[in-house]
Amino acid sequence: MVLETTTISVEEAAANVEQSVDLVKETIDGVIKWLIDKSGSVIAAFIFIFIGIKITGWFVKLAKRGFDKSKIDDSVAGFLLSVIRIICYILVFITAATIVGFEVTSFVAILTTASMAIGLALQGALSNLAGGVLILLLKPFKVGDYIVENNGHNEGNVVSIDIFYTRLLTHDNKLVVIPNGILTNSSLVNVTNEPKRKLEITIPVAYNTDIKKMKDIVYGILEADERILDNEAKDIFINSFDDSGMTIAIRAWTATSNFWSTLWDLRENVKAAFDENGIEIPYNRLEVSMRN
Repeated sequence: MVLETTTISVEEAAANVEQSVDLVKETIDGVIKWLIDKSGSVIAAFIFIFIGIKITGWFVKLAKRGFDKSKIDDSVAGFLLSVIRIICYILVFITAATIVGFEVTSFVAILTTASMAIGLALQGALSNLAGGVLILLLKPFKVGDYIVENNGHNEGNVVSIDIFYTRLLTHDNKLVVIPNGILTNSSLVNVTNEPKRKLEITIPVAYNTDIKKMKDIVYGILEADERILDNEAKDIFINSFDDSGMTIAIRAWTATSNFWSTLWDLRENVKAAFDENGIEIPYNRLEVSMRN
């Protein structure tokens, strides 16, 4: 019985192989017959593909020249050129398939279904991609700017702008990676966008302070600092009246690159000048009287 079963299995395998060979032959014969019947259309389709690829290359070069003249960021230009090339290739091959005789509607249905599936699966990534393109095109900030992202309270110098993410380096040398979709959907402050910034400090003084003398002292400090811009307004005024004294506000302009160093030095110089000239900086005190 074992030998008989083995013989039948071998015979069945041989029959299956023979059927497979016949099927392959029929398929090849059908393809050859189809090519013969469609030989003119196939040749025309290949010629169209060849010409279409050449025209696509010429169109991409033309678009690249336009991007170079418009000074679009290299990352955006490369991305847009890739999109243009892919779209042109798809159109060329769909048109070639139509010339041969394939139904275009089936290709369109497949592409639509695939696009929807990919879009749903990569919704977050596509949002970041669109955000990266918008940032590189509209340029709300650039590499080297100091920005503050209000949504997550992230801030730092922009070290790179990629298609999907923007990287910030904080003042204490920490790298912050923010998805571009968040940056395009929330407000942010570009601190270093302008060449100059207004600095302001407030300092309390006692009510018995000679206001004119105090202003002359502060004006002298501002005039002596070369980083303070002479052609911009310098304001010194009483900002508020408080319980223990009055608060003086000092405003002046400086180059953005000198902002922090000028601000820190101005605070120290004002404090030292007030101490030297006997101008009191009040603070809360509690006086206690003891009785026997």
